[in-house]
Amino acid sequence: MSQETAPDGSRFVHFQNRDIPLSEVLPYSQSPLNPSNLNPSALKRELPDHTLAWRTGSDGMPQALKLSVVRHWGGWSLLPVLTAILLCFMLKEPLTALLGGLLVGSMLIGQYDITQILVNSIGQPGSAILLILYLWLLGGLSGIWGKTGAARAFARFLSHHCVKGPVSAKLVAWTLGVLMFQGGSISAVLVGTTVTPVADQEKISKEELSYIVDSTSSPVAVLLAFNAWPGFVQPLLVVSGVSFLATESDRLKFFFQCLPLSFYAILAVLGTFLLSIDKAPFIGRQMKTAIKRARTTGQLSAPGSRPLASREVDTASENYQPWVLEFVLPLAVLIGTALMTFWLRGAPQILWAFSAAFILAGGIALVRGMGLNDLIGGVVDGLKSVVFGSVIILLAVTMGHISQQTGGGAFLVSLLSERLLSVYWLLPALLFGLSIVVAFSTGTSLGTYAVVFPLAMPLAWSLTLGLGLEESSAWLFMALCFACVLNGAVFGDQTSPISDTTVLSALCTGCDLMDHVRTQLPQAMAMAAIATVLWTLVAFFGCPQP
Repeated sequence: MSQETAPDGSRFVHFQNRDIPLSEVLPYSQSPLNPSNLNPSALKRELPDHTLAWRTGSDGMPQALKLSVVRHWGGWSLLPVLTAILLCFMLKEPLTALLGGLLVGSMLIGQYDITQILVNSIGQPGSAILLILYLWLLGGLSGIWGKTGAARAFARFLSHHCVKGPVSAKLVAWTLGVLMFQGGSISAVLVGTTVTPVADQEKISKEELSYIVDSTSSPVAVLLAFNAWPGFVQPLLVVSGVSFLATESDRLKFFFQCLPLSFYAILAVLGTFLLSIDKAPFIGRQMKTAIKRARTTGQLSAPGSRPLASREVDTASENYQPWVLEFVLPLAVLIGTALMTFWLRGAPQILWAFSAAFILAGGIALVRGMGLNDLIGGVVDGLKSVVFGSVIILLAVTMGHISQQTGGGAFLVSLLSERLLSVYWLLPALLFGLSIVVAFSTGTSLGTYAVVFPLAMPLAWSLTLGLGLEESSAWLFMALCFACVLNGAVFGDQTSPISDTTVLSALCTGCDLMDHVRTQLPQAMAMAAIATVLWTLVAFFGCPQP
């Protein structure tokens, strides 16, 4: 919804594809949904689901508002989320936990046919686009690269031509982690299996290598978000009355504008870079011991450790000679299309970018002599590799819809907004901690977003209204809260022993899983502590009360 000026000077509100004259919109003070007008007698009447209103902004210009009624069931509104979190702690399995939360949520809202709920969720345009992107395009592109051997050929090219010692070997691992920004699991598998033989020759400990691989998977996917993540997150950011989150394009634009505030992800990637060049300002005691052990004795794993067996995931066709540019050209097209559309349209067109890269990768393979059956076989293998992730995404998206219907966010707003007004600058840090707990319990970033965002964003917006923040300060506060949820999920996912990226990072580098978890945790916690201080300082000084 936006307020605009007609050529004749009259003002109107553009809402649901209609132009409504501002003279026909009620002043905010007279709106039946103004909290000051909601007395007991008003509450006995049937209220409209939403009304339009206007008020004078700080610049003296009229502002258009959409006021909506959001219903909740008190403390019961949080039951689906709490059920999912509790099941995560008990079962250590995200799919069952999300399904349990959905069952409880469906009973709470009186819709007992959960299959119909899932169908309705898939039928949403955003959900369908997300599944097409994640299941078809991302999986298909990865499958083509696996069948042609292009990604591994590029990684081996870097390894053989750039590795001259331990530092350069670690830098190659870090660089590959940055380039494989499509998703955490894909990055961990490709980087880990490719760099491990070279790293072993250069006496790089398993703990050090697995930490580099893990810390350049999900954190990089957040920072270089030309992947499925923005498409998944944006439907979860809908907050009634927030103009800069009104449309899908607005929410995607907001996602990318907030990336400079992803302090934890930035510090995680920067920290592994400094570790790669042996300039890390802080290294935990156990990691120092592992580095010294490998360099001086050549013992890559700790005594008594039980390394996960590294497996070769290369499914390249035996009769096909891989070509380095088969990876470079589609990747360049993917990044270039996303950046160009971001510059021209204000939000990157990720579907266009992945479609162009997918078509180019397949076309090159066919032109260079790969049979159509082999190519389709590679695509099918790629689709199979992301089926489980797609199921998690579907359940997570549906969980987000259920959370919005049960009014969990509205309940938190009514419960906490007044209590947090005096210490509002602590909310980003609190949301960061909440996201860490959920992600560490579930082992999934995307599932955490579905649980936390529908609660966090309405609460953050309620505080901005209660504080009467200026428009720029309100945007910054919302951006900080968004970034804290985004990064808290990444931290929890990265450090959780049940996370797929954690397990794959240990598996594909041949590291003991718990050795990997214990040795990376001190560095990750240090980065998280610094990021929390930065978020709190920005909230305190950057979002002052009028």
